[in-house]
Formats: sequence, C-alpha cells, structure tokens
Amino acid sequence: MTALTLSTAAAPGLRADAIVIGVAKGAGSRSGDLVVAPGAEAVDKAYDGRLAAVLETLGASGAEGELTKLPAPAGFKAPIVVAVGLGTEPDAKSEDDEAYDAEALRKAAGVAARALAGSKKAAFALPVDGPGAVGAIGEGILLGAYSFDVYKENGAQANGGKAKNGKAPLAEAALLGGKPRDAAHKGAVARAVAVCEELNRARDLINMPPNDLTPAAFAGIAQTAAKEHGIKVQVLDDKALVKGGYGGILGVGGGSAATPRLVKLSYKHPKADKHLAFVGKGITYDSGGISLKPAGHNETMKCDMSGAAAVFAAVVAAARLGLEVNVTGWLALAENMPSGSAVRPGDVLRMYSGKTVEVLNTDAEGRLVLADALWAASQENPDAIVDVATLTGAMMLALGSRTFGVMANDDAFRSAVHEAAEEVGEPAWPMPLPEHLRKGMESQVADIANMGERMGGGLVAGLFLREFVGEGITWAHLDIAGPAFNEGGPFGYTPKGGTGSAVRTLVRLAELTAAGDLG
Repeated sequence: MTALTLSTAAAPGLRADAIVIGVAKGAGSRSGDLVVAPGAEAVDKAYDGRLAAVLETLGASGAEGELTKLPAPAGFKAPIVVAVGLGTEPDAKSEDDEAYDAEALRKAAGVAARALAGSKKAAFALPVDGPGAVGAIGEGILLGAYSFDVYKENGAQANGGKAKNGKAPLAEAALLGGKPRDAAHKGAVARAVAVCEELNRARDLINMPPNDLTPAAFAGIAQTAAKEHGIKVQVLDDKALVKGGYGGILGVGGGSAATPRLVKLSYKHPKADKHLAFVGKGITYDSGGISLKPAGHNETMKCDMSGAAAVFAAVVAAARLGLEVNVTGWLALAENMPSGSAVRPGDVLRMYSGKTVEVLNTDAEGRLVLADALWAASQENPDAIVDVATLTGAMMLALGSRTFGVMANDDAFRSAVHEAAEEVGEPAWPMPLPEHLRKGMESQVADIANMGERMGGGLVAGLFLREFVGEGITWAHLDIAGPAFNEGGPFGYTPKGGTGSAVRTLVRLAELTAAGDLG
C-alpha cells in the first residue's frame, strides 16, 4: 500500500514526481471564479500569482473530481503540478464553515492518487487545518491508490509490487502541512493506515474469484489475521453447524460442494465495559440456488460476501487501533448453489433460534444465514448488534448504487448509525420497518416465510431479520446492496469492483462506543 509521510518541506524544493494542489469554485464575492485552495501558496507564488488564471485557460473549473496537469514552474524539483477540484470553497463569512469538508479532501486526494499510478512519490499540498484534514487526505490517498491485479500475469500484486507492464500504485505520498512531530497528526496518519489497510483487504476479498474464496478459504484468511492481531477466533464447520442446529446456514450451503462456515472473531479490551456485535452476510457466490438467477445477474455475485468482508475488516481495524470496546464479528459464510442436495422452494428449515422458516425463494438466502448468526450474536447479550449485507435488489431500486439503507428496532440508534456513516463519508439513508409488511411473511406450515410482499422488499427483509434479534437488544441492519460493488468507472477514492462499503461506518461506531458517545 502507498506509504504516507508528514512533511513541513516547501513544495518547490521537494523531490517528487508531482505536486498535488487543490482548486475550487469561488464562493461569496469570488463566486464564479476559480480559486487556489490553501496549502498551495508557494506553488501559486511561483506562477506569479496567476495559477488560477493559467488553470482556467486549461479548462479547469474547480469541480469535484476534476483533474488538470500542467508543467511545474522553473526551480521546482517536481516536473508537474496536478490540480484537483474540491468543489465550492467554504464560505469565509461562516465561522463554522471555514475549513474544506473532509469528504471533499478525501475525494480529491483519491482522484489524484489514482491518476498518479506508476509514480514513486507525490507531494500533496491540499488544505490542512488540523488532524481531521490530515486523516481525510491520508484516507483518500490510500483508498484511491488501490488496485487489484493479483490475477494478472503482469500485475504489480503478482510481482512483489512491481508491474512488469502497466502501472503500479503510487508508492509514496508526502502530506505537506502535516506536522511530523505533532501527536495528533501522527495519530491521524496511523488511524488512516490501519482503517484503510483493512478496508483494502475487504476489497481484495470481494474481488477474489469464488473458485478461490470458498467459505473454508475465507475462514482460513480470518484465522490468519486473527492470530496476527491478537483476536480470538472460532470456526464452526459443517459438522459443528449440524451439531449446533444452524439450519439457516446449512440450508443455504447444502447445495454446494464447498461447505459452509460460521466464523466468530472476538476482540476484547481489558478496560472495556461495552460490547458491540457485528454480523456479516458472507455468500461467497450466489447463483440463486434452485430459484436460479436469470442470465446477466450472475456475473458479479462473488460480491455477495461484502457484508462479511466489512465485518471482518472492522473487527481487525478495531484491534489494530486498540479501541476500548469489545467487538465481536460473526461471518455467516456459505455458497448458494443448485444441486440435488440444495434447499428447495417449499422446504422448511429449523433455525438456530428454534423458529421454523418456509423457504419460498432460495434466492432470498442472505436473510437465512444472517438469522442464525444474529441469534448466535444475541446469546452474548451485547449492547448493540449491527448486521451488514448485500441483501436486496429492492434497496438498490430505492436508493441507487451509492447509498445504503439503515433499518433498526430503535429510532435513536438508527439515527446514530446514519450520522456515523455520513460523518465518515459513506452515504446512507434511514429506512422504516412498517409493521403492516410483517403479515405478508405469514406461513401456513412454519413460523415465518422467507418472502413477503414484493413492494417494499428491502423493508420486508429487515422485518424478517428483526425476528431473530434477542429480546431487548438494540439492533441495526445495513443493506449495502447498492454501494458494495461498483460496476461503473472509478470515482473519487472508489475503485471499480469491490468498495469496502460500511467498513468505516462500523469502525466509527466502535470508536464512538469506546468514547461513550453512542448510547
């Protein structure tokens, strides 16, 4: 991953392949003008104060995500200047809005880092007004520079970080304006590295082909990471699942030669008095089972374990950060395949909780594995449970491809989760759990069916999951079906493919709980 350093060096004398600066659309009296953002004063001075005019001549407007390259001025040791748009500058008249938004900095740094693939070093002279900005820029760089090419013969990952052909990720980024001896600045970089390394690990897992990432392989990766970071791990294989009565996980995984697993990751802090449980859907490949998906809907179904990847990454990140909170992660891992042993529409499964579920559609499988894991998590009576899942296409229809839905059995907790997501730059939206939709899941032969009304399908799925949360336990459900896998082109710090959606939200929830700021 890209190495991050803090530097008080002046941009002109720094040896680098590029100097990255920010530009923005003017606000207030400068409305309509292109302005050079703070941090780039030395660069602007070298252009005799005409940098904005030069960039405007080249077509720059300061729009978010826009990138413009130009030759560096005489005397600079870096050959080029890279100007990246930050959107509209903050209104200087507002005392509460003098700094650039953290997400704007994150996106700008990500755009620049991706554009500088193949470079050995770049200096980022973006606006830094404190550790928050240092952390945001660092995150943007580390996430924007991500690439997944391990399966390509000439890829950098396949050749020890050096691409035979093509371009390796940016090797080093110096954050100008960052203070190397300032504890808060150093802490912001350390946090960015820990969170982003784990988020990028989640991206790797999501991007892995399903013939390599079976439930057993995923469990093995989790065991290795747990050992490295002092996390206790327990893996239930198919035999242990049968003995324990995990009918939901077994039912979904019964059609595949790759047998299911339930992985429990436990991070404990000796001073913690709060306990969070994270539960992740880990369908390593989803064919739909007997209710087979139609052509055109199978190609990206390796991403159906994105929830488990997010939970795994968040628990490891919490351990690396040493957060004063106990965090347990539950990875419900199975492969949903059609075969003679696969669960059929009309079958009834006895879940780990003892409830029975009539399976009306085998492609509504995520809620079945989550139900068992939610009940298992409930037995430890945590202060709160948050599950994460690429659960329903209905949520994508409702919120699009970049926003995840948040449902909960407690309005205040739902608001807290939503606010945490927005704070870290993960678009989310609170969704209801209408009681009248529960009636549609009534079954003549079982306690509940795994399908209900078609309209509001994402909410129906949330109501189903609520049935398997222990009484009196605060719970939230994140349906990340939209943002978990980016099928379009990269944007900001988001790559094509696996995104690692919800990792930062879960880590932030753990931080808030550790600080006593989450209920």
